Amino acid sequence: MSYRAPVKDMLFLMKELADIDAVAALPGFDDAGYDTAAAVLEECARFNEGVVAPLNWTGDQQPSSFKAGVVTTTPGFKQAFRQFAEGGWQGLQHPVEFGGQGLPKLIGAACGEIVNSANMSFALCPLLTDGAIEAMLTAGTPEQQATFIPKMVDGAWTGTMNLTEPQAGSDLSMVRTRAEPQPDGSYKLFGTKIYITYGEHDMADNIVHLVLARVVGAPEGVKGISLFICPKFTLNADGTPGARNDVHCVSIEHKLGIKASPTAVLAFGAHGGEGLNGEGAVATLLGQENRGLEYMFIMMNAARFGVGMQGVALAERAYQKAVQYARDRVQSRPVDGSVKAAAPIIHHPDVRRMLMTMRAHTEGCRAMAMVAAAAFDAAHAHPDAEVRQQNQAFYEFMVPLVKGLSTEMSQEVASLGVQVHGGMGFIEETGAAQYLRDAKILTIYEGTTAIQANDLVGRKTARDGGQVAKAIAAQIAGTEAALAARSSADCQAMARRLGAGRQAFLDAVDFVAGNTRARPNAVFAGSVPYLMLSGTVMCGWQMARALMVAEDRLAEGRDVEFMKAKIATARFYGDHILNKATALRDSIVDGSEAVTALALEAF
Repeated sequence: MSYRAPVKDMLFLMKELADIDAVAALPGFDDAGYDTAAAVLEECARFNEGVVAPLNWTGDQQPSSFKAGVVTTTPGFKQAFRQFAEGGWQGLQHPVEFGGQGLPKLIGAACGEIVNSANMSFALCPLLTDGAIEAMLTAGTPEQQATFIPKMVDGAWTGTMNLTEPQAGSDLSMVRTRAEPQPDGSYKLFGTKIYITYGEHDMADNIVHLVLARVVGAPEGVKGISLFICPKFTLNADGTPGARNDVHCVSIEHKLGIKASPTAVLAFGAHGGEGLNGEGAVATLLGQENRGLEYMFIMMNAARFGVGMQGVALAERAYQKAVQYARDRVQSRPVDGSVKAAAPIIHHPDVRRMLMTMRAHTEGCRAMAMVAAAAFDAAHAHPDAEVRQQNQAFYEFMVPLVKGLSTEMSQEVASLGVQVHGGMGFIEETGAAQYLRDAKILTIYEGTTAIQANDLVGRKTARDGGQVAKAIAAQIAGTEAALAARSSADCQAMARRLGAGRQAFLDAVDFVAGNTRARPNAVFAGSVPYLMLSGTVMCGWQMARALMVAEDRLAEGRDVEFMKAKIATARFYGDHILNKATALRDSIVDGSEAVTALALEAF
């Protein structure tokens, strides 16, 4: 089955939950209202459904290849990327003065989901370029910005982020790549970076590597790390690509999933890959020395939200495929006797349960991400400083949830997709297994789920004593009251579920805020359950809001079937997913001792 972008659901969320009209009222977003969003999403859907999605299976079967330092991407990728760039999709959210369209993150997030649903391996290239552009917008000099950003926005060049080294995974204090200052103010880089997404490929004229390295004589640890711009080809005086720089791909990884995306090992100062004894890779400093990690986190935060959208995207694609199979696969008579002969398996209650779980998870995480994206836009563009600060705090709290929960749920959804297919799901030719394999990386790259949870505990909860979390809980209480004031059984049930979830969330917030210093092992033993609890409640909150809107629209006779489906999905979320919040609360607050009770030597 071909992919169909869920444009109607995205526009519903934009209008009714994320308030795109309020976003369009912000300075700089005057033309970015509902009508613009609808036009952009429809065109995005058309392009990705027709051009990018058909290459997804091809990429899994014919991955990128490496030979003699050259990476050749999957057949069709290069041409599709040209069309992607020419359509202006790389510049969607970037400033108009650099050739972008300057649209809000709210619209960009939806488009990001669409391209990732179509083909996640393909979409990784523009995702990393977006992060590089963001870092340059923040820390680059006017000259650097003018030199590099327009070329990345128009797709002529792409960008990468180079953090990880063989001895330095998530612990970036161990970075050893060396930067030697040169008399002309440039630097020479020497070192090896691994896991570099699209670190080498044939889809663009140049690749702009952003590289974490340590200037000779810099302090040890994270305080001594700087960020450098190191293009594959050095630039001529007129800004065009010139001589080949001394940065070379020495291999690409063979992976469980996202096979079409080349994951490179890059050697800087390797002089063609003959060991780290070359002339050095020419680079320029981005920002100030020893502030590299600060700038890299700008890229990582943008990328973490983007990876969360990848989770939603992959879940949507797996759901669509499972629904189609369940409609087509005939096996056994329904238990209620509604069909007298063997019927499509979508008639069976347990298949319906699996499909509803897939649907509810996907819609809940999409709603959470859309609301977070609107907060990002307000945090950057609202004229009132206090409103900007409130939205920034809300967005920062949501990022680890969008990244952590959406990616974890994508694995569950993709696994259920295989299960719906039965034995055929385990057979590669159906394509269901690709989504499960692709999903696994989402919980790992751009910071594992545990790293997102550590961020949620340390920076987002313990640091302010849980004040931002409790302010969000107060907003949830307002939604509960609105639900309780309605007479429908769906709203009454959702009010109870949301109330129990909010209380579980508050209990966990108090436990985390009150014990992180005194009992760190107890808190961090439950850090991932705390992330899952928080995200589950946030999604439940948005599903509850959607439920009330859908009831109102249904009463008006508008889009009846869509609104009925929205109500049913929200109710399912409350009864089958949100109700798990209380169990998560118990494991966080009461279960920490069991995590560390077993002696180390007993493992």
